[in-house]
Amino acid sequence: LSACFFHHGLSLDVPFPSSHEATVALGSLSPDREPRKGGISKQLTVSGSTLSVRWSADEARILRVSVSSFLDHLSLVLETMQKFGPPVSQ
Repeated sequence: LSACFFHHGLSLDVPFPSSHEATVALGSLSPDREPRKGGISKQLTVSGSTLSVRWSADEARILRVSVSSFLDHLSLVLETMQKFGPPVSQ
């Protein structure tokens, strides 16, 4: 009997017009935890005006669901920013 564990990962870089907008997006997207306790991790960081997301998952299916959910949330954040204009610096 043998077991094979496959590891799947994905990296996504999302450019924003400014570092402030990237930071606002990070704040909006960071609170979302993965619904499943194991098998996947997601890390969000900002460097300059780029939001970077890194996923690591045990199964491709879990990765696909997480990425799809994240892209839905990202789309909502981008639509909101477009509708209300760039965030005001504090």
